[in-house]
Amino acid sequence: MNEDIIKGKLKQLTGNIKAKWGELTDDDAALVNGKRDVLVGKLQEKYGLTKEKAEQQIKELEDAN
Repeated sequence: MNEDIIKGKLKQLTGNIKAKWGELTDDDAALVNGKRDVLVGKLQEKYGLTKEKAEQQIKELEDAN
């Protein structure tokens, strides 16, 4: 996979994350930068989700793509 495709997929995923969880800022999305555990932590912090619920929602987003 070339670098442009990877950058495009990362940008698309970041957009999907921000669309699904609107309280996440651009800074939050940049901090996550593909790190699932960081995203789980941000969802727990911003939305009060359990770790399991956050993981489930991330999986649903991944499966939709």
